[in-house]
Amino acid sequence: AEALRKAMKGMGTDEDTILKILTSRNNAQRQEIASAFKTLFGRDLVDDLKSELTGKFETLMVSLMRPTYIFDAHALKHAIKGAGTNEKVLTEILASRTPAEVRNIKQVYLQEYEANLEDKITGETSGYFQRMLVVLLQANRDPDGRVDEGLVEQDAQVLFRAGELKWGTDEEKFITILGTRSVSHLRRVFDKYMTISGFQIEETIDRETSGDLEKLLLAVVKCIRSVPAYFAETLYYSMKGAGTDDDTLIRVMVSRSEIDLLDIRQEFRKNFAKSLHQMIQSELKSLIVLCGTSSTV
Repeated sequence: AEALRKAMKGMGTDEDTILKILTSRNNAQRQEIASAFKTLFGRDLVDDLKSELTGKFETLMVSLMRPTYIFDAHALKHAIKGAGTNEKVLTEILASRTPAEVRNIKQVYLQEYEANLEDKITGETSGYFQRMLVVLLQANRDPDGRVDEGLVEQDAQVLFRAGELKWGTDEEKFITILGTRSVSHLRRVFDKYMTISGFQIEETIDRETSGDLEKLLLAVVKCIRSVPAYFAETLYYSMKGAGTDDDTLIRVMVSRSEIDLLDIRQEFRKNFAKSLHQMIQSELKSLIVLCGTSSTV
């Protein structure tokens, strides 16, 4: 706390010290530092960071100071406030979090903003996209357990009939099955679906749905297959091509930094034949420290 105060006091700001301290501590430790900062100086650490820093660096440091569930709740609030909704953020968070995490996010949202997250999201979305989000918000996915092969076969047939075999698409069937069955069950359903139809489930979703619903269903499928692979792909496309999507890059790196960032780095190298470390290096230097200094993965 003293080192941070010194880094921000007087003329100029010592960004290197701030970066070094905040990226080398975990979230619980950062909360303790903020508490000590207030005790020692009667000042709010986050307010000081906001007034001393600017741009992407400010976004990253302030993001690191938010406790995990507050971080997700805050990202969702900003995705649905003001003109236009950021469907990408709603999709990314609700498709990838576990039922327990979703329940925590809803609780924190209510405490922080005195509003019901589901009400806010339904007020800003519509159609089947909205209905799939609502299913995910219920956080009632079956717990992983013994897989019933009979039900696997049945679900795969239902999806086949609802999509490839039907004129038009029965989106409701996709929403119910993809939103409520357990992870291990769905992985078996995807294999069985491939056997029955000759298509990967992703190909069918791509053909049979469009827009925000398609993106959400694909995100759910990818997360069922592998959450780290989903985030590796999200990070890759946030940096590929002209201009970087800094918000996505920072949001994913911060939210996964204490969960599965090492797994994400491995998936990144496996799927894109380059290291996440190398790719970030050319985009946002301050994230390198968060990524981990070893550039081998």
